[in-house]
Amino acid sequence: MSNRVVIHTDRTTGSINRNIYGHFAEHLGRCIYEGIWVGEDSSIPNTKGIRNDVLEALRELQIPVLRWPGGCFADEYHWKDGIGPRETRKRMINTHWGGVVENNHFGTHEFLMLCELLGCEPYINGNVGSGTVQEMQEWVEYMTFDGESPMASERAANGREEPWKVSYFGVGNENWGCGGNMRPEYYADLYRRYQTYVRNYGDNKIFRIACGANDFNYDWTEVLMREAARYMDGLTLHYYTVPHTWAEKGSATDFETSEWFLTLRKALVMDELVAKHKTIMDKYDPDKRISLIVDEWGTWYDVEPGTNPGFLYQQNTMRDALVAAATLHIFQKHHDRVRMANIAQTVNVLQAVVLTEGARMTVTPTYHVFEMFKVHQDAEALDVDHRPASYTQGGESIPQTSVSATRDQAGRIHVSLCNLSHDEEAVVTIELRGLADSNGGANGGTQLPVSGRLLQGDAIHAHNTIEQPQQVQPVELKDITISADGRIQVTLPPASVAVLQAG
Repeated sequence: MSNRVVIHTDRTTGSINRNIYGHFAEHLGRCIYEGIWVGEDSSIPNTKGIRNDVLEALRELQIPVLRWPGGCFADEYHWKDGIGPRETRKRMINTHWGGVVENNHFGTHEFLMLCELLGCEPYINGNVGSGTVQEMQEWVEYMTFDGESPMASERAANGREEPWKVSYFGVGNENWGCGGNMRPEYYADLYRRYQTYVRNYGDNKIFRIACGANDFNYDWTEVLMREAARYMDGLTLHYYTVPHTWAEKGSATDFETSEWFLTLRKALVMDELVAKHKTIMDKYDPDKRISLIVDEWGTWYDVEPGTNPGFLYQQNTMRDALVAAATLHIFQKHHDRVRMANIAQTVNVLQAVVLTEGARMTVTPTYHVFEMFKVHQDAEALDVDHRPASYTQGGESIPQTSVSATRDQAGRIHVSLCNLSHDEEAVVTIELRGLADSNGGANGGTQLPVSGRLLQGDAIHAHNTIEQPQQVQPVELKDITISADGRIQVTLPPASVAVLQAG
């Protein structure tokens, strides 16, 4: 199948905000406890309670921003339960996720320490559903006030003299559902009230994020933009790729080729969702001041057999790698509005990048996509004309290939590609236009050196396990040819992801 890509290297369309490559860690299942936090007394090597192997794996991704503590957990979380000596912190029931006991050993100090260790920005979700305005206001003061105040004094008493820098603060989560089952008009009024007390202290400037819509709920976006746009910097959107129904989602690893196609077709719906929510936002914010933040996205399957249904633990195959890559391409396409996204979730939950079992860990195919794509962070988006072949199953068609191209600060061009087909290779012809040749003229192609990396498995079900952690990992992409006129031709195996570098 033939797929043609023309990249206009002399036409940039804006920059790719690094926060598009953000992550999400909720108090859910084994994401925080066991996955990230093991405690300082653990036999698992750790740094102040954060397990070292996971820390190093996440550092390699150059995670720009991390969202916490939820998710649904955020609107039942009372932050004062998670400060002070750990042995005296309140224990609670995690009513949303498995009914297990939450001991609050991982709280504000531990999360912000994790962000410092990762070198990433914290994105904190406040409690609107079951919390008070005062509680939210005092949390912001506790974290960011540099001076004399009751909250600053309490922070110092708990071992942190200097305030933290906290840029991103979400005022509630899924308030249309688990965060209070609110109407958009009611939440818009609550948002206006609560955000008033999310104050800037000193030189800490908070980017205020309002709870946005769930997938196709365009009315929610309309009401929030109409009633509260002037008070927000960002508006969220949630969309999960569920192959079948919420009651019976399907297996993460045991699926037919028809389910492979269905999953990818549903993942590509993200393009339609973002475009339509953007259109509503444009009506009220034509200058695009407000960011669209897709702070929950990813695949959602039935849990692995034998695991706690409330822990949402699922495996992660090449199917998930393709969903991740194609979705990140969609976010980069809409970079004028989408300036942050947070895949759900970081460790051991839903479309995780890391899986752990006791003292051992492995990274997933999705992890490798984020590692390969990190070259796009903060790069300039290039104008791309993409003419894909069709991938057809059961009378329905989607594009066979997905592509995005950027130029980094050193002038290198990176082109990321996906072959969504489960059984057909994709021959991709790439033309780089707008490059100056050695004589100063316009060169229709390129004579730049080109190299590449390829992610593929030995089957569409291929995945890494604790016992076999290297079943899926990137390799050198060797099938690259450059014609006399400078056109690049790449042959992508079925079900694969690649990143090319030119220059």
